[in-house]
Amino acid sequence: MFVEATTSVVNLSPCFALKSGYYKNPSSRVSVKCTKTASDSSLEKSANSVKGVSLNKRVGSLNDVERREILGSNVIDDKSRWKEEKLEPLWDDGYGTQSVKDYLDLAKDIIKPDGGPPRWFCPVVADGNESPLPNSPVLLFLPGIDGLGLGLILHHKSLKKVFEVRCLHIPIQDRTPFEGLLTIVEDTLRFEHDLFPNRPIYLVGDSFGGCLALAVAARNPTIDLVVIVSNPSTSFDRSQLRLMFSVLEVMPSTLHVTIPYIFSFVMGNPIKMAMVTAEASPTPNVRKVADNLTVLLPRLSGLSDIIPRSTLLWKLKLLKSSVAYTNSRLHDVKAEVLVLASGKDNMFPSSNEAQRLSKTLQNSKIYYFKDNGHALLLEDGINLLTILKQSLKYRRTCKHDVVKDYLPPSMSEYKNALAGHMWFQFATSPVMFSTLEDGRIVRGLSGIPNEGPVLLVGYHMLMGLELAPLIIEFLREKNVIVRGLAHPELFTSNSINEFLKFSYVDLMKVFGALPVTPTNLFKLLSTKSFVLLYPGGAREALHRKGEQYKLFWPDKQEFVRMAAKFRATIVPFGTIGEDDITELVLDNDDMMKIPILNDQIKKANEEAINVRAGVDGEVGNQNLFFPVCVPKVPGRFYYLFGKPITTKGKEKILKDRENAKELYMEIKSEVEKNMTYLIKKREEDPYRGVVNRLVNQPLLTPVHQVPTFEP
Repeated sequence: MFVEATTSVVNLSPCFALKSGYYKNPSSRVSVKCTKTASDSSLEKSANSVKGVSLNKRVGSLNDVERREILGSNVIDDKSRWKEEKLEPLWDDGYGTQSVKDYLDLAKDIIKPDGGPPRWFCPVVADGNESPLPNSPVLLFLPGIDGLGLGLILHHKSLKKVFEVRCLHIPIQDRTPFEGLLTIVEDTLRFEHDLFPNRPIYLVGDSFGGCLALAVAARNPTIDLVVIVSNPSTSFDRSQLRLMFSVLEVMPSTLHVTIPYIFSFVMGNPIKMAMVTAEASPTPNVRKVADNLTVLLPRLSGLSDIIPRSTLLWKLKLLKSSVAYTNSRLHDVKAEVLVLASGKDNMFPSSNEAQRLSKTLQNSKIYYFKDNGHALLLEDGINLLTILKQSLKYRRTCKHDVVKDYLPPSMSEYKNALAGHMWFQFATSPVMFSTLEDGRIVRGLSGIPNEGPVLLVGYHMLMGLELAPLIIEFLREKNVIVRGLAHPELFTSNSINEFLKFSYVDLMKVFGALPVTPTNLFKLLSTKSFVLLYPGGAREALHRKGEQYKLFWPDKQEFVRMAAKFRATIVPFGTIGEDDITELVLDNDDMMKIPILNDQIKKANEEAINVRAGVDGEVGNQNLFFPVCVPKVPGRFYYLFGKPITTKGKEKILKDRENAKELYMEIKSEVEKNMTYLIKKREEDPYRGVVNRLVNQPLLTPVHQVPTFEP
């Protein structure tokens, strides 16, 4: 049986178009193709006016299945392609170029009746780059109650870099029952699984689509699925929408024009939707937001065309049947499930529902967005790919690989990080120095090699305060992502029912942090990465009073021989400034004298991962706790990267443990010398204090341009 749809390219936005096709039942293994009708000629001309978009252009969608079957998996899995094709740091993910306005404008054309059944389409972006990374998994988007399939419009460009994206479109006049929609999704799912059984398949369900995704997952427990549901409609029976159903049945048709405005209130926060295209900054661009609202609000009347009365009544019946079907099968879901829940969802009680789902589903995680409404994926500050990255859910094979599956931060993520840390950057005004081959110390990172593998080895300030400025500066100056090896406990979740919010730890994951293990260090060096290593670990970052700038390194030369194996360049560095911004009030020793805190710390550390198990002395004392600190009038952070130490050509020499230990002690000594140098030289810095910087420098001066001492 063929599900047929005419090819259509809609010329509404310079950055977006649609392409759809028909496919045969997956069991027949017949490929996807596009058909062209006479009525499409005008649309093709229209498409050609969109820069970089044409009907003949490859779109990386269902239309490519034929090519994939003919060429086989050898082309897709070619290792040489993996080496050549990867995302560079600060790549353009297109976030902020599309908004709800584009959704409503595009909806006007896509809702035109064509008599066709539900079908898949692939979003087409006009930058001409339609090919995702090699071995990219398929992502199937299942729409909400609107059925349009445009719910990912803000995320198309970023997702198409790393997924083969297909969106389900359910025409407004279609009356396919829930079981029929299940069959359509299920057939496509099994078809893709047969093509590439070793790749995961992603199901992203919005509202009603979340209910559909969970039902599909329950019926296909043996397929490797990653399910992301945004405010799923599984709580329909406890929602305000259910009460509205009985009212709509008796409401006169003349009053249906009020429905769009009711839905606009129920679906989401219009201000957050209007903020999508505003530049990321700590303070929103009020004028830009106001202009966006002025454009957006008049378009809300179009919702009555998207969901006419007869369609709305049908959708509500569909919701009722889908919820009953899905809730009775939740215990059968074996897939990874990521639940995105809004705190201000006026359509469904999504917060409570997320808690219920987490107790029922076997492998689930919740992310909670307390200030967002129902239409979460259309609101500002929600980047779906960023969520997948921070939750470590993006993978190309059956198991997540923290090195091969890592996606570097995009430009929008970098800007958001800068905006979020602007005040910290301003308060600490970090200064970075590096050492050239001739031993001269210069401001900036020019003394650090441009190509890896590079191993940065240094001192860990209190609570890792030095991390964010370091990562940001390497990206700004060298366009290099530094992969930080962090304590494994940061990557574990203590409670399956705990609401997770976007935190500093999540930001670390997006910007390259991964658990510190010998295997991960091996993988990073073998891929010529820039690696950040702190031999002092948690003991150094959670030091006691009076121990600032004291190293707690183990006796073993843990990293030297591995660095030599891959001919890595080792760069020792020191960093100071924690004593200029904060004062430690209660440390571990103080807390252990308080009975209640003593018990809590002991219990937490009994369950925590100890990376120094079996090591004696203070180095092995890896107690994890939250120190109590009070802020000071901010001073300044200083970094000094020492002269690079090349291990190339020393592989045989450093195999000897004594030689490796000698180099290890040299690196440790260099870190201490760097800190001693900075502690002395900062006394010469007239801009060390924040008050002096405020008085003598324009407020908006970039931190890397604020003067300092002469090295």
